[in-house]
Amino acid sequence: MDTPTANFTHHFLIAMPNMADPHFARTLTYIAEHNDQGALGLIINRPIDMTLASLFERIELPLDAPGFAGQPVYFGGPVQTDRGFVLHRPIGEWHSTLKVTDEVGLTSSRDVLQAIGAGGEPKDVLVTLGYAGWAAGQLEQELLDNAWLTVPADLPIIFELPPEERLAAAMQKLGVDFTNLSEVAGHA
Repeated sequence: MDTPTANFTHHFLIAMPNMADPHFARTLTYIAEHNDQGALGLIINRPIDMTLASLFERIELPLDAPGFAGQPVYFGGPVQTDRGFVLHRPIGEWHSTLKVTDEVGLTSSRDVLQAIGAGGEPKDVLVTLGYAGWAAGQLEQELLDNAWLTVPADLPIIFELPPEERLAAAMQKLGVDFTNLSEVAGHA
């Protein structure tokens, strides 16, 4: 049983069916940072109507590496939706990277996009516009209010599955089928 003092860095948040906020309904969010100041995450199953090719064109960067052009850009959350964030492995060395684990980084500087465009590195990327943020204690309160289920993150879910399969795959890690989740949480 997770306690409210648990750290959910490198965990998935699975929105419960009663999630009222339309930004988060039926979402799978990857938590990149969680500490006493709050939490930061990216919604990883909500592609927007934009590909990496069109994003690179918009920010005037060449995209010469094969295999990236058709990848979707994601709605990462309602904060700073005009800024790009790149969740990636391997971690590499970039101007502005939050080290999530020894394998995974979250970079907001342009140099990571330049490297992707020029040479296809880092190999595994998920690009979002915006992120999800929680103030100090806010995520803990939402967990107490049964807004989310948590499960340790699994990198193949992020980098290898199509977006429409990610939520169900995270649920399976808990042994739960999303369609069987009740709208109302029970309390013993």
